[in-house]
Amino acid sequence: MSDMCCLVSLCFFLNVILFILSGGVCVMSEVVCYVADRNELRRRVIDWLQTEVVPDGWFTKGSNFTDILLKYFKNYDNGDSQLDSAELLKFIQHNETAVQMNSYAEEENNRLLRSLCVDALIELSDENADWKLSFDEFLNCLKPGFNPPEKKCALEDETYEDGAETQVECNRCVCACGNWVCTAMTCDEKTPVIDTDGDQEMTEEEWTRRVAELNKHQETVEKMKASTKEV
Repeated sequence: MSDMCCLVSLCFFLNVILFILSGGVCVMSEVVCYVADRNELRRRVIDWLQTEVVPDGWFTKGSNFTDILLKYFKNYDNGDSQLDSAELLKFIQHNETAVQMNSYAEEENNRLLRSLCVDALIELSDENADWKLSFDEFLNCLKPGFNPPEKKCALEDETYEDGAETQVECNRCVCACGNWVCTAMTCDEKTPVIDTDGDQEMTEEEWTRRVAELNKHQETVEKMKASTKEV
């Protein structure tokens, strides 16, 4: 198995792969949140929030951008002073008209895209990698002056742009927001099987567990690289 698997983001992996049983056949969803999709959703949210900013008057105090964000943060926080993906999605859905995404003909796919892009927004400013946003992280994520970096995907000492594709056995992987997003199809006899030793076929459960183990290894490698840079 190639080291591509080390680079699959588990959180994106679990969110993007949808299997719909139809006559015994597993069908994969092709919906993926790319950088352009993430940035478009972010722009729409910022534009909506800026319409609620009220300048100070002669005798009244207005509401600046930070005030508006704090209001929504408190409204959708469940009490732990953090917003998880479900809470962030509810916040974004507060103004359905403003955040409507129309990348796909099917509305269900557009809703899925928005949900995936919420995960991408969390990853954008989640400094402690807990998949939740504190208020400061929430503010940094949606700060108008912040220019989101365009992360690339790495594979075998090379980097790939957002949208690049590759193949791992019978599974397809695409680079999206700096993560390799891969399908988890069980290869049948007509296609190469996914294996680690060259002779054993992997089930979907084993594949998911394998990805989790490799991601753990990847996190360790990245921490070592960061420590080297600091030195």
